[in-house]
Amino acid sequence: MTADLEAVEAVSEILSRFAAGGTSVEPGFELREEGLAAAVDPSRPATVRAYVPARDPVAAEAAARQAEVALGHLQAFGLRPIGELRTRLVHEADWAEAWKAHFPVLRVGRRLVIRPTWRRRRPRPGEVVLALDPGMAFGTGLHPTTRLCLAALERLADEDRLDGARVLDVGCGSGILAIAAGLLGAGELVGLDTDPIAIEATAANAGRNGLAGRLDVALGSLPSGRGPFGVVLANLIASLLVRLAPLLRAELGPGGRLLASGIVRDREAEVRAAFEAAGLRLVGRETLEDWVVLAAEPAG
Repeated sequence: MTADLEAVEAVSEILSRFAAGGTSVEPGFELREEGLAAAVDPSRPATVRAYVPARDPVAAEAAARQAEVALGHLQAFGLRPIGELRTRLVHEADWAEAWKAHFPVLRVGRRLVIRPTWRRRRPRPGEVVLALDPGMAFGTGLHPTTRLCLAALERLADEDRLDGARVLDVGCGSGILAIAAGLLGAGELVGLDTDPIAIEATAANAGRNGLAGRLDVALGSLPSGRGPFGVVLANLIASLLVRLAPLLRAELGPGGRLLASGIVRDREAEVRAAFEAAGLRLVGRETLEDWVVLAAEPAG
């Protein structure tokens, strides 16, 4: 049920009387940074959940009705509004493993294949197979922005622009883009991320793909202090791309290529303007669903 913050403690206490499985409280929140972050909003109601064993349906239903009656008495204290009690059946599952069912083997473009480490696949002729365990880091290959960047990398490889190139992956997440670049022929690889979990995931995935000695991953952001690079990958969000545009340009060597994604269509014009102001010239654009990847080079 939902409850105003003033009533959360009382609601939780009442539900815990009938919930042998315990209770949890999810505060009201709003999404920020284009949906990638959240902040608690005290003006929104919290959600209180209580878990009752359902092996005996009659007992479970009785517990819900008793809780409903007890909650009704709260109104006498003049607390701010609480919502109606709702029930649903939650099936038992091994949550540590169940999420893996949602990540299949994925083909991107003509050659790239993303294989989650818990799935088997025998490589076929011409395939470039990337073994990936995202852990808690962003980057499984399923999100449209990641797929756009992978397809763009494959096109660079087809144009022989990756052969031996130094590649920087800004916001590397699971390391999927840097690793794909390495498997497609790039030379030295550098990954940056501000999240320690991403650093661990990238290093582990690099080892799984035989790139531990070529992918140097570090905690931090731009400037990298390692430029110039032939290819810079930045699968971030529009607001970050706008802010980092001059720094991204500074990482590119002459004739270098920037692949930038994480851009929703209605923010594309803003990102383009920032790139142009930073001295970047747009040389390519692809879309998938509501997302855009932009390819750019130094303007002069």
